Amino acid sequence: MRLNGKLAIVTAAASGMGRAGVERFVREGARVAAIDISADALDALVADFGADRVTGIVADLSTPAGATGSIDEAVAALGGADILWAHAGMPGPASVENLDMAAYDKAIALNVTAAALGAGQVAPHMRQRGGGAIVFTASVSGLVGSMMSPIYSAAKWGVVGLTKSLALALAGDKIRVNVVCPGLADTPMKIGFTGRSGDPAEAAANEAKLMANVPMGRLVQAGEVADAVLWMVSDEASFVTGVALPVDGGFTAR
Repeated sequence: MRLNGKLAIVTAAASGMGRAGVERFVREGARVAAIDISADALDALVADFGADRVTGIVADLSTPAGATGSIDEAVAALGGADILWAHAGMPGPASVENLDMAAYDKAIALNVTAAALGAGQVAPHMRQRGGGAIVFTASVSGLVGSMMSPIYSAAKWGVVGLTKSLALALAGDKIRVNVVCPGLADTPMKIGFTGRSGDPAEAAANEAKLMANVPMGRLVQAGEVADAVLWMVSDEASFVTGVALPVDGGFTAR
């Protein structure tokens, strides 16, 4: 088992890619602290994988107290931390015109600030254990511009920059820092990108427009992203740090 005995924290853990990550981490021998805003979804997650392997922690990571306090609670529950997958994020506003500042602030808080605070909170605990692995979730929109999601794109470019900077800063502590960059995914959050107006026809048209630029011609599946993260946090990637890894069917190869 690739993560035998490891202590892992996953944010936005109760659905989609995060849930797939918890499943893989548990399967590979880790104990997991799963952080999510939905208590009901966390209850279902713990029921599926067992309270002896997964601890559910309810938190709103768009607040500083939630972002830092949930990591403290996770470390206390696990007795330390070897792995953090800081996966939480949201689409944010579709335009900078007549910008809704409350929506903007929440998107930046959840996509960027929570990642930075989580990493800062967990790093001392990883240092005490002789090292660790941090993975952030960005997006292909953190590598190329997104005409549909400019705020999300700006936030995810920030996450990619945070990754590279922390990889340099923490390398001496044997803490590796990488970021996964999925394409449009077949998860519940998809509609937040393609169908903000609530019009199903517009959502279908936007999805088709995006898929036209994916050489492999389909959406990425949650498990495919989780598999990439599993590799990045395992010892198989022991000399890999500062990398932004697209899981995008060739979208960014153009």
